[in-house]
Amino acid sequence: MHDIRLIREDPIAFDTALARRHVAPASPALLGLDERRRAIATELQASQTRRNEASKAIGQAKAQKDEASASRLMAEVSLLKEKMPALEAEGTELDQALSAALAAIPNLPAADVPTGVDEDGNVEQHRWGTPPAFDFTPHEHPDFAAPLGLDFETAALIAGSRFAVLKGGVARLQRALGAFMLDRQTAAGFTEVIPPLLVRDEALFGTGQLPKFAEDLFQTTDGRWLIPTAEVSLTNMVREQILSEAELPIRLTALTPCFRSEAGAAGRDTRGLIRQHQFEKVELVAITIPEQSDAMHEAMTRAAETILEELGLPYRRMLLCTGDMGFTARKTFDLEVWLPGQQRYREISSVSNCGDFQARRMNARYRPTGEVKGTRFVHTLNGSGLAVGRTLVAVLENYQRADGSVQLPEALLPYMGGLTELRPA
Repeated sequence: MHDIRLIREDPIAFDTALARRHVAPASPALLGLDERRRAIATELQASQTRRNEASKAIGQAKAQKDEASASRLMAEVSLLKEKMPALEAEGTELDQALSAALAAIPNLPAADVPTGVDEDGNVEQHRWGTPPAFDFTPHEHPDFAAPLGLDFETAALIAGSRFAVLKGGVARLQRALGAFMLDRQTAAGFTEVIPPLLVRDEALFGTGQLPKFAEDLFQTTDGRWLIPTAEVSLTNMVREQILSEAELPIRLTALTPCFRSEAGAAGRDTRGLIRQHQFEKVELVAITIPEQSDAMHEAMTRAAETILEELGLPYRRMLLCTGDMGFTARKTFDLEVWLPGQQRYREISSVSNCGDFQARRMNARYRPTGEVKGTRFVHTLNGSGLAVGRTLVAVLENYQRADGSVQLPEALLPYMGGLTELRPA
């Protein structure tokens, strides 16, 4: 959400930043709405003032037995009373139109975000690890994991496409990955939360999924929504609050199921676990003061990278360009893990600094130390630490053997109940 006052102060800078995100200039329309809204507010205030003055003058005229003046003033008050409701209605309509227009505009990119059209404009920051060498042709996980307990056919009978049933060793591996990630993130200073999986419209508006991305979500019959990520629940824990600076930063983590319709992904990643309607993810959320958000962004990205490093999974960090960033982000790092079956890096975590964009939508503020009345909007950050299903895919593919078995990473052994490998049934 954007502040119309800042747009009013420098519309050229606002439109220039939007152009980097390939969005048409918005300030002329926004400022036009704002000007009309302010004119109506000024006219309404003047009418209220004049009504009060005239009402007071009526009493004075009657006290002086000046019936002509009293009648004239009463007629004026009557006209003002008829006019003001229409002004109030028009002002409300303009307020709503301006709010809706502001809510539809994506966040402005940070100055160091590269300008680009799509993922081809992303910039690699660094790589870690060396892709494993195999003495056989490595397979994609759907081609060898069925005997390990990964069942897409039964899931399709139960729920349709883009669902999976996990059984036996694979199910144990997914549970181990989630527990391992939570343990590492809580040790890194994030507080574990078990949040609601169903949320109201206001929560999704606050984090930016509504109204623009409704088709990507699942809605229940009572009007609630299944969360597409725990970011929604965790970030909204500070909505409509005024925090003290001493309370910040707040760092939260949660392992939850996530639900996405994948409406915009028809035909993409139809095989395997990469793009599912239901999946598990460990989410990281931070609420902080503006001066600390860049450092927090780096710390959160490192928290996600550490998981990959402990699991021995090669990855690279990408700085997303303006054309590939999400709607609410001002800067995003993607972590892409190496998948031998595809012979390419694939996204496994996306860590974003949203600045005060979400905070304005949620009205989440803090009071700086030493100030009594003044408040500022917090900065919010979110990221995956990690997507559990995609990490499962990465483990299966990077640790696969020629006989169809899978060696387990050393870091997961304490969570696997004595298993050191997965073998085909």
